[in-house]
Amino acid sequence: MSDLKVSRWIGACGLATVVLWLSQFPLYMVGNPPSVYDGLATSRHLSAISTIAFTRILLDQGVYVSMMVFAAGFRHLIRQTRQDYEWIGTLLFGTAIVWLAVTLVADGLAGGAVLDAISSQPDASAVRALILGTLLIYNSSTAFVMTAMFLAVAGFATLGTRILPAWTGWLAFVGSALCLACVPAMYGGPVDYAGFYNAGSFGPALVANFPPAIWFTAVSILLLRKCEPASAISRGR
Repeated sequence: MSDLKVSRWIGACGLATVVLWLSQFPLYMVGNPPSVYDGLATSRHLSAISTIAFTRILLDQGVYVSMMVFAAGFRHLIRQTRQDYEWIGTLLFGTAIVWLAVTLVADGLAGGAVLDAISSQPDASAVRALILGTLLIYNSSTAFVMTAMFLAVAGFATLGTRILPAWTGWLAFVGSALCLACVPAMYGGPVDYAGFYNAGSFGPALVANFPPAIWFTAVSILLLRKCEPASAISRGR
């Protein structure tokens, strides 16, 4: 497969990642989620929106598949452009895998909570424990660390190899810094969905999601429009 085809594939997968990623946000606005510390109310809420909750998890699976293709393809283009940057490409791919893996754990915990909630004898304490287990992963500190590292490595690779315009590298660094700024949200006190800066609040979810989404969108469009293989760019340096 030529580098041009690889660029087109990862551009398409990058856009798919963004679409599947952002399409989940409206689904999180359905209903009025109770306090995560109220296991009984949370169990009833999840039972009422079980179809929507499972749909969110399903959309996440699509994100994982498309983003793995994106990361593998981006690593390939880095290596084709500058072989001495192969370790950077490997680091980028490894970071993406860890990022997706921790989120997959959160999906498993969330799915378990929903399955318990819709059972004939739901266990409110189990539902509470499972949901609490997701909070530092879904739009919170654990995932933010890996998102920040992924963007930082992508920015470094971009500026070092010039496989994309330099401004996309700086955009990645900005996104990385914003993600790092949200990591301490876990120290923000008890979970309060209406608050701005704690493990379950909307502030970190917005700050640490939309800048990476903007980077993915910009990079994917540039890759789809790419008309010269990375190897050819390398030879012309």
